[in-house]
Amino acid sequence: MMQSPKDLFSSNAAFYARYRPLYPPELYRFILSHVKEKNAALDCGTGNGQCAAVLAEHFKEVEATDISQKQIANAASKPNLHYHVCPAEKTPFADNSFDLITCATAVHWFQFSEFFSEMKRVAKNNAVFACWAYNVLQTDKDELNKIIREFYWQTIHSYWDPERSHVDAEYKTIPFPFEEMPNPGFTTQVEWDLDWLRGYFFTWSAVQHYIENNNADPINKLMKKIRSIFDENVKLKIYFPIFMRIGIIKK
Repeated sequence: MMQSPKDLFSSNAAFYARYRPLYPPELYRFILSHVKEKNAALDCGTGNGQCAAVLAEHFKEVEATDISQKQIANAASKPNLHYHVCPAEKTPFADNSFDLITCATAVHWFQFSEFFSEMKRVAKNNAVFACWAYNVLQTDKDELNKIIREFYWQTIHSYWDPERSHVDAEYKTIPFPFEEMPNPGFTTQVEWDLDWLRGYFFTWSAVQHYIENNNADPINKLMKKIRSIFDENVKLKIYFPIFMRIGIIKK
């Protein structure tokens, strides 16, 4: 029996839509270079539609699923992009529908056996499947990197859901039943001030769990420490290393 999907992001959907970083253009170019036809794409666990909106620029039709109505309410709108509130493991789509299936920073939340079985059902033969996520951010400030690592591994790591371990392992612990292809890895680069950095930390589900369990916001203490070291007007170069698994669905 399939477990009920977790919805960890509805309560924080507006923050998520605003502060989560985008994925770099070269990531999409790499994926699209392997897709032969661009009629229909599916984005699973779409969240705020970040990936789906990009795919809508390249495919005739894009379908996107998420279990969170609030996330979808904050999602990007395109005339050829259609959202569905449903589990990724059980979708309303016909067999053999999609040329590309993507899953951006979401596959680790799914029930793998049910999910991959469903993806094989709705994919066309030789469709491309790609899932990816990013590692803990890095900055151009060594002292700040040390603070962030301590916060991640010591302060809040125990508050992540167990599925987060797949991200720490760069998805190497996730079964991959498709014909896998190598990929070069990617990096998202942004420039943020301290307020934007704080907003991003607040999107972490572990932070929300910490607040629920301790009735205290750990970000306040973290930012106080950071602001004691860096000028309020500092501009930080932020790097998000991205790992990916990509393959061909053979039927």
